[in-house]
Amino acid sequence: MNVLKISTPYITLGQLLKEAGVIDTGGMAKWYLSEYEVLVNDESEDRRGKKLRVGDVVRFSDGTSIEIAQTEE
Repeated sequence: MNVLKISTPYITLGQLLKEAGVIDTGGMAKWYLSEYEVLVNDESEDRRGKKLRVGDVVRFSDGTSIEIAQTEE
């Protein structure tokens, strides 16, 4: 499982897709979510604005997953 560390209270699903390199631009998020299944905490999610917080786990149709973690300060 991959880990994405954030320093803010949340990150949107669209931002996560871009940070993880799944999509090249933020504008591709809506298309990607309509074409591929993405699970957030084992529930299907298609909203690019979905707020992801520390502890959330995002799983992709290819089997990879990303856990949201807090950066250490």
